[in-house]
Order: sequence, then C-alpha cells, then structure tokens
Amino acid sequence: MTLRPYGHVLLIIWWTAAIVAEKERPKGGDMSLWIDEKQVKEFSGFPMEIFAIADGTVLPYILDPNFEKYLPVIPSEVSSVNFTWKSGDNKQYNYNFENLQSFNEDILSNPVISIETKGRVPKKPGVFQVFLPCLGNRSGVAGFSIGLRIVNENGKYLEGTPLLLRLQKQCAEHVTQGPDPECDKKCANRGWCNQQKICECQKGYMGNYCRTALCYPQCMNGGTCISPGVCKCADGYQGPHCEGGICREKCLNGGKCIQKDKCKCRKGYYGPRCEYSKCTIPCLNGGRCIGVNQCRCKRGYSGGQCDQQNKRQKERRRRPKGCRKSCKHGLCVGNQCRCDRGWFGRRCNRRPCTPRRCKHGVCVGNACRCEKGWYGRKCNKRPCTPQRCKHGICLGNRCQCEKGWYGRKCNRSHPRRRRTKKRYV
Repeated sequence: MTLRPYGHVLLIIWWTAAIVAEKERPKGGDMSLWIDEKQVKEFSGFPMEIFAIADGTVLPYILDPNFEKYLPVIPSEVSSVNFTWKSGDNKQYNYNFENLQSFNEDILSNPVISIETKGRVPKKPGVFQVFLPCLGNRSGVAGFSIGLRIVNENGKYLEGTPLLLRLQKQCAEHVTQGPDPECDKKCANRGWCNQQKICECQKGYMGNYCRTALCYPQCMNGGTCISPGVCKCADGYQGPHCEGGICREKCLNGGKCIQKDKCKCRKGYYGPRCEYSKCTIPCLNGGRCIGVNQCRCKRGYSGGQCDQQNKRQKERRRRPKGCRKSCKHGLCVGNQCRCDRGWFGRRCNRRPCTPRRCKHGVCVGNACRCEKGWYGRKCNKRPCTPQRCKHGICLGNRCQCEKGWYGRKCNRSHPRRRRTKKRYV
C-alpha cells in the first residue's frame, strides 16, 4: 500500500492515538466518543478505533495545545467524518455543537452535522456525521473549526470540555470532464474525477471509487448496506437496520421476538412462544403472573390468585362520590364545590384569566394565549435564546452557565449575595 505525502505523518498520529486509546478503551458505562474501525480504515488502511473521550475522560492527546499542528490536511476525497458516541446506561449528557465555521467560505461552506446541534447524547452507541461541503468552484485549502460542549445531568461540564478544534480541508475544483476519461469510468454511483485524478463521491458514498454505501446506524445481525441508509437483512431478521428478528409464530403473553424464531418472555412465562405460565392456577381480576405461582395484583385486590377484594376498595365503591377534597375557595354543596366570586375549578383553586394577569397575551376562555416569544401561565416568561444566554447554553428554557458566570442570563461574574435580616440583641 502506498501512502500520500501526508500519509507518514497521519500514520504516526493514528498509531500513537491507537496505542493510547487501547489503554483507555471504555470499560464502564460513561461518556465515550470515537471513530470506528471502518472510517479509520478508509483514511489510513489500518482497521482500528480512535477514541477522543473514553469513560467520561477526554484523552490527553486531544487536550495537547499543539495537537492541531500535527494534524495533516483532510484530503479532497474525504467529504465527511463519522463519529460514534454513547452516554452509558446510567449517565445522562447534553451536547451543544457550536462554532461550526469555515474560515474560507469561497472554497468551503460551513461544516454540517447529521443531527441536531443541541440535544441529548444517546445511551447506546449512535453514529453521526460531520459533512465538509466543498463548493467545487476552485481548488485550495480551507480552514474550519468545530466546537463541542458536553454537560452532565448535574449541569457541570465534562472535564476537558468545551472542545474547539481547528482543522484544514483540501478542496478540488469540480470539472465535468476529468483529465483522464478512464478515471471517470472508475468512479461509481455518480462520482466524478477531479484534477488530481481522485474520485469525488456523492453524499452517502465513500471509498476510493465511491463503491461503499453508508448506513448509520450500521446494519446489524449480518445485514449488508446496499445503498445509503438501506440495509439488506440476512435471513431471519427485519427492521430498518436489521435489528429485529422474524418469528414465524407470534410471541404470546407480551413476549418479544429478538432473534430468528426466538422469543424473549416476560416474567412468569416460558416456552418457545412464551405460551406457558408459571402459575398453575391463573391470576384473577386482571392480575399478572410474575413467577412460579406468584401473581402481581391490580390495585384493590390481594391474595395468591388476586381473588380477594380489599375492604377499602369495597368501601370506596359504596361511598358516594361527593367532595373528595376540600374546596379551597368555596363551599361543598352536595357532590360539588360552589366557588367564591373570582374563583373556579373543581376545587375552586383557579383564578380566571384577566388582561391584568395575562402580561403578554390575550385571554381565551380562562387561559392565556401568549404572544410570540413569551410563555407561561401568565405569559410573563421569555424562552431561552443564545442572544439572551450570554455565557452559557440553553437547556430547555433556562440558561446553563459556564464556569465562573451566574444569573438567569449568565451575565454576572459574581453570584448575587443573599440579603440577611439584621438581628438586634
């Protein structure tokens, strides 16, 4: 295999990264981010995984301030980079991609990701792509940056983030007729040959001759990717990604088909189709078998087979409905609350809508219909926007401040002091 001029530098970096990543390979269920073997093999020819984050820790070579200087220019035939990540079963992380910016917009457009720029990291491994769209009107090297913030469930940044990478991408001029007609014939799936005699692939294809289709998530259980996003499943499997099995006979009693003709049964059932119950005497009154002669009864019933009705349930059925809960601002008359003036609702605990209470909206019935840019029961709250959230990111309708910033808008460098009442002795 022959390497391009940048190949020896790239190989040294990837080999070093692979050695570090092998030591730091995730062993638990925390946040991880890596490039899979298939993607790395397309770049270097060596099947290996390269981790950027492993078990909630950003690897040292990513944090090296000179790391960007060692990276080679991304070649023109590479139009996207695929990343895999997961948060783990017991963790929750929110992400925010920012600074997706091209420094040479006359050659390269701003980078685009295949997922939302803000959201939640999936618990199980998921794949996303970073597209690097060259304009094709001229050849040259363009610089771009990618920023990533990761916040845990407690609102704290993952150690080592935010990440900001500055990289370079080689773009080639798109010509309708390549310099070598034989090269154009080799480029499959409507790919074209650039002036450097390298195939430029359409979106959804990759490889030296654009013959490899991309399916993300990858096809499972031996499935084959036949076109972008389309999997051809092996015998006995089905689903968009071949993730489910095919059972010729339906699984019973809430069982699920997980593999070819194999059912996963709920507790209390067994058999090839989950057709057998572990309760020799069936559970009554809507109860469910959860073990050997063990029933889980519905509310109001008890006993080995849920055949006994609780006394409270009997009394509740006999008792007239009436005012079950106290009327906050009214009197209980018969079976209903009679509310005082200015109150309504079943418990007389709601105030009617008035223009004075509806700050930025109009009253429709007894509710406020808010104007654009306002929300809340009184239309007195503004949603979080990047412009209002000065030094932080929006999580829902609140600002999650960066370290060292405070306030509802993350615009104060010091926390507000709480006022304390003076005590006189």
